[in-house]
Amino acid sequence: MISYLTAEPALRRLELTITRRLDGLLQGEHLGLFPGPGSEPAEARPYQPGDDVRRMDWNVTARTAEPHVRELVADRELEIWTLLDGTASMDFGTAAMEKRELALAAVAAIGFLTQRTGNRIGAHLLHGGGVRVLPARTGRPHLMALLQAVFGLQRTPPGTAGPLLGVATAQLGRVVRRRGLVVVVSDFLDDPRTWESELRRLTARHQVLAVEVVDPRELTLPDVGILTLIDPETGRRREVSTASARLRLRYAEAAAEQRGAIQDGLRRAGASHLRLRTDGDWVRELVQHVLRQRRLARLAVPARPATGPEPAGPEPEGGGAA
Repeated sequence: MISYLTAEPALRRLELTITRRLDGLLQGEHLGLFPGPGSEPAEARPYQPGDDVRRMDWNVTARTAEPHVRELVADRELEIWTLLDGTASMDFGTAAMEKRELALAAVAAIGFLTQRTGNRIGAHLLHGGGVRVLPARTGRPHLMALLQAVFGLQRTPPGTAGPLLGVATAQLGRVVRRRGLVVVVSDFLDDPRTWESELRRLTARHQVLAVEVVDPRELTLPDVGILTLIDPETGRRREVSTASARLRLRYAEAAAEQRGAIQDGLRRAGASHLRLRTDGDWVRELVQHVLRQRRLARLAVPARPATGPEPAGPEPEGGGAA
């Protein structure tokens, strides 16, 4: 376990990086980073084709003899849950950081930018020993304690059998009752068939963001001669000759197929998908995701029908402009 004296300075440096570059994206606007429908009723408006009929306002419809729907606004207090994959495959990195460090940065970015508006944040930490649950609470002391627990999550020894991502997702769905935001941070290397259905159950009730963490060596192999490969999940070793162009091509094709299957599984589950790379600018990638989600949210809002021109006021005396 990493000590508090070691974790605290690292977390403070991370907080400074995040708040300098991302501050202001969420403040006072829950729909800024993760736009989507809320649950508090707002004003009614005339029904338009494509509106959700479950939001019909029958009282206003009866009074006006015209179908009306009730718009929704975001809750004032948002409950956020993170599911962090800390299994052995996350203890890997060949670029600026390991995948587990990038996962911590993603969780911290969400936590630092939401805790100041009174939101509650909790976490499920998946590792070789099972799933550790940290309850959702408000306040900076709770957030720092949560991030320290993430920072100090022990590494899973290679070959240790642990819960699958799908099992942890199902457990999270049973715990989280209040509608809110769920962020799943993982490399999603488990077979999509083991987690897709459970993730779909989460998206039926919550807004879900899937953060896929990737290292460049998981996508392509460099030509570096004889390379010893170790499967972190099983501990199996294998030596391969990366001088073979055919081998490197087959590896890249298999990796692309695997990532395509992950992307398709997340899309079918209905989760918003953000891919972060250990060799990339993860802050910039997060901002681009923010802006993209905002644009999509604006396009999804139907335009209100015109109500006609306002009645003209009285003509000024003389009938002309002053």
